[in-house]
Amino acid sequence: MTDLGMPETRYAQSGDISIAYQTMGHSPLDFLIVPGVTSHVEFNHELPGFTPFLQRLSGFARVAIFDKRGQGLSDRVSGVASLEERMDDVRAVMDAICSQRAVLCGFSEGNAMSIMFAATYPERVSHLILIGGYPRAGAFPPISDEAFEASLPSRIAAWGTGQLSKRAMGTRDENWREIALLGKYERLSSSPGAFKTLLLMNRRIDVRAILPSVRVPALVLHSRADALVPVTEGRKLAAAIPGAKYIEYDDLPHLCFAGMFERLIGDIEEFVTGHRDDALHETDRVLATVLFTDIVDSTRMAAKIGDQRWRELLDHHDRLAKLTVEKHRGNLVKSTGDGILATFDGPGRAVRCALALGAAAQQIGLPLRAGLHTGEIEVRGRDVGGIAVHTAARVMAQSGANEVLVSRVVTDLVAGAGLKFTERGVFDLKGIPGQWDLFAAAQ
Repeated sequence: MTDLGMPETRYAQSGDISIAYQTMGHSPLDFLIVPGVTSHVEFNHELPGFTPFLQRLSGFARVAIFDKRGQGLSDRVSGVASLEERMDDVRAVMDAICSQRAVLCGFSEGNAMSIMFAATYPERVSHLILIGGYPRAGAFPPISDEAFEASLPSRIAAWGTGQLSKRAMGTRDENWREIALLGKYERLSSSPGAFKTLLLMNRRIDVRAILPSVRVPALVLHSRADALVPVTEGRKLAAAIPGAKYIEYDDLPHLCFAGMFERLIGDIEEFVTGHRDDALHETDRVLATVLFTDIVDSTRMAAKIGDQRWRELLDHHDRLAKLTVEKHRGNLVKSTGDGILATFDGPGRAVRCALALGAAAQQIGLPLRAGLHTGEIEVRGRDVGGIAVHTAARVMAQSGANEVLVSRVVTDLVAGAGLKFTERGVFDLKGIPGQWDLFAAAQ
């Protein structure tokens, strides 16, 4: 991965099956993520919070993530792969990246395969991390097999609409834009028929018998706000694994990267390295205005104009962004694939930069949306973090095409600077406490 791009997708061979994977970071510590029922290694980066989550992990580990066989960009297969076959895929990815031993991190449905792999191949697993998992899928909801099968038609009919992922992400019903994005994520992850087969297979998953055989250091993480897997399931997992450490959170969604994940990653880092971020990195806290931009409907546009033309447009966009940020005395922190993250020491310059970049992007046919917030950020080398960064990202998520939205803090700080703002209303920003007045900027 470069500073200005997303990780490259590669393929590992698991027998005759090609398994798509990506890596991020260069640490000698390997960290392999096993996804749940939905995954697409490239479209994952379109999901709010996913890329920052991996980037934060890559600060102390080389992170690898893959699509299980039959899922995302990996080869489609008939039926559903057994846990044994899925373990082969984990081993294939580890071999492809020359990893002899790794931290194995299972999300949701990926917990079962992670547990089985760790118990079977302890020499290849240094630590086991289980997030939002369960020992036996059939235990929740507590309904009979007949009632479960009767519920399948409605579940399959809803596949591809974003309704399942909406619950996993903690997305509000009124956020139709994000729900549409999640619907596409589901469709790219698997077909309705494949999803039905997965549901039937997952219903039979029961790893209770092998939990006492897990002998590697294990960390079980769960949230009371998990809308898909009850927190009691995480407690059962931790109680059954010898010596497992259990940590419970108040407000993280099932897909924890969609929430305020800093504490969770700090807990993981401390478990596998013995140190938390504040002990491992020098962090400066400064006041700054944070700008996030994003190309609206980038995936649709890429499909319409083709890969080569899309890459040319992205390259042009990146050059425009770099020049525009530099002109307004900002710091281009990084590209987010189809947008940027930048910081400024003056809110007026930040707003003018966003307006100028939006106008320039329109001239080359790219509709941008932008969000800005001023607050205290944490500077870690070339990267930035903290609540102000998350807030700016959430403000951008409310913005429409060719629109620059700012928080009230920004408008208060640029009073008298000649900028004009129109009230957009009061919003709940996902994962950010309180209600927020947002304004559309214009010169």
